[in-house]
Amino acid sequence: MKRKVLFLCTGNSCRSQMAEAIVNFDLRNNWEAFSGGTRPAGFVHPLALAALAEAGIHHQGRSKSVDEFRQTEFDLVVTVCDSAAEECPVWLGKGRRLHIGFTDPARATGTDALVMEVFRSVRDDIRRRVVTALEALPAA
Repeated sequence: MKRKVLFLCTGNSCRSQMAEAIVNFDLRNNWEAFSGGTRPAGFVHPLALAALAEAGIHHQGRSKSVDEFRQTEFDLVVTVCDSAAEECPVWLGKGRRLHIGFTDPARATGTDALVMEVFRSVRDDIRRRVVTALEALPAA
């Protein structure tokens, strides 16, 4: 049986979306990933989707509130931004919690090429750190 993981950030437009997509791609045999935001932006950042697509991951996510998951039991909740770590709802505390913070690529500035490079870097960092962390967890 697959374990369930929720990736939580503030806007649910970049980091948590990328983490959800990467886990559902790389670890699809053992994990089912979801994502939510404490204050959802209402959209998935187009550059997050582009960075995922470059890696062969096609994601059809939508920005959503963590409140949508009130009735869902997760084996693990991973906060991917400091703000979400502080605001993580108490009701999500039933399972295990982990914080793995990442730079917010939506705040990147500069040329289009430089901003895209930040999205790629965050994507690769998420892939490396999150996949490693989930693979290291003992089976349920």
